Amino acid sequence: MTIQQLLQLAIERNASDLHLLAKYKPMLRINGDLVSVAQAPVLTNELIESLVVPLTNPIQKDILIKEWDLDLGLEFEDKARFRVNLYRQRGSLAAAMRLIPKQIRNLEETGLPPVISKLTELRQGFVLVTGPTGHGKSTTLAAFINKINQTRGAHIVTIEDPVEYVYPEGRSIISQRELNTDTKSWDNALKSALREDPDVVLIGEMRDLETIATAITVAETGHLVFATLHTNSAAQTLDRIIDVFPANQQPQIRVQLAAVLEAVISQRLIPTISPGRALAAEVLFSSPALRAIIREGKTHLIDNLIQTSAEAGMVSLEMSLMLLAKEGIISIETAQEYSLRPSVFNKLMGGGALK
Repeated sequence: MTIQQLLQLAIERNASDLHLLAKYKPMLRINGDLVSVAQAPVLTNELIESLVVPLTNPIQKDILIKEWDLDLGLEFEDKARFRVNLYRQRGSLAAAMRLIPKQIRNLEETGLPPVISKLTELRQGFVLVTGPTGHGKSTTLAAFINKINQTRGAHIVTIEDPVEYVYPEGRSIISQRELNTDTKSWDNALKSALREDPDVVLIGEMRDLETIATAITVAETGHLVFATLHTNSAAQTLDRIIDVFPANQQPQIRVQLAAVLEAVISQRLIPTISPGRALAAEVLFSSPALRAIIREGKTHLIDNLIQTSAEAGMVSLEMSLMLLAKEGIISIETAQEYSLRPSVFNKLMGGGALK
């Protein structure tokens, strides 16, 4: 099979990912599960190289040869984009290819609470979308950016590795910068962004101390910043940001973060009873109580703050799971499996959950 046939099959079967590994048949991830492409041959290193190396340009090919790892964005005809990661395993080349739909979802279609849309009206601040890999962070960020794009005239600068969603024409202008294609480093791109007259900055991933520090600085200087982290909850997100700094800098970082943070959305895609996945999300909004918690280093109080602030639009992961379970979208067993605090989930279910 050609790479074009495999990509087409991924689209037709509504797969989220295509995996190519030597000694396996091509694998598709469909509704969270991996299934093999039955009609395809078992892959060899030589076959994988013939499939994916032609997708790279000379610069990308050189990076792959030197670094053994490469991220790139792939436009597949006019049907979809793919985020491609090329890597080596057991001495051979492998590929993980994430399907990026052409159509950008509206915020209302993501499954997030409607109150979330107010974040697109902000003129400055720091909004974090977190969760494990493959749980819809890029889709949520794209929905935020496209809502701004369609509703106000702004300069939006995105820094991505690689560029994923491509935005339609709207009221804004959007500068999309891709690592190793448009910029040589995250740090350089972020520092440069301040000289590009941005209103909104999207950071594909905050990877290290320098990226996090610069992102906070960009938010402090009067810009709206959206970014992602691979964390499991709002409290863990704030701990991760603060802990990446040396101990002597952490008090100052807590003060800065407390001043700029507007929201943390920690999300999961949960397998549904009928084939598919539904979004569950923990939502933390800024408030005087949250700012005090961050400044004082009492992030262990955040879970309780979320549970007692429903009137402010905050939602715990357990509350989100409970609503999906009571609507019959996901099973109680699945909800418990994904819950961070099963005892809280059981209480919310009124004792109807498994013991």
